[in-house]
Amino acid sequence: MVKHNRRGSIMIELVVAIGILTAAILPLAYSYMNEQHQCHLAYVRAIAMELVDGQMDVLAAGRWRELGGDGVYDYPVNGRAARNLPPGKFTLVIRGQKLWLQWRPDNPRQCRPIMREATGR
Repeated sequence: MVKHNRRGSIMIELVVAIGILTAAILPLAYSYMNEQHQCHLAYVRAIAMELVDGQMDVLAAGRWRELGGDGVYDYPVNGRAARNLPPGKFTLVIRGQKLWLQWRPDNPRQCRPIMREATGR
């Protein structure tokens, strides 16, 4: 009879220990997944900023004159890093010598738009 009671108490201790372990591990797992998501968003944002900054430098140096006059243009970006971006599009706005280049993701939940302004030379 005593052995059955010990087995039962050991089983209860085991269930309680597993419950405590689960309660401690679940928040850590969620924290890790959230951190991984934030790192991915930072990576996407860094790529978009690098591409927009680089293209804006080229445009401001004089390439904007090749595109025509004032208006809104879809701007093609051929950088290899653009393959790592989520689907989206680059848009160039020209008003006089003021230039605005923007990358906007198709899904606004994936990342915020990146925009740069410059004065053409």
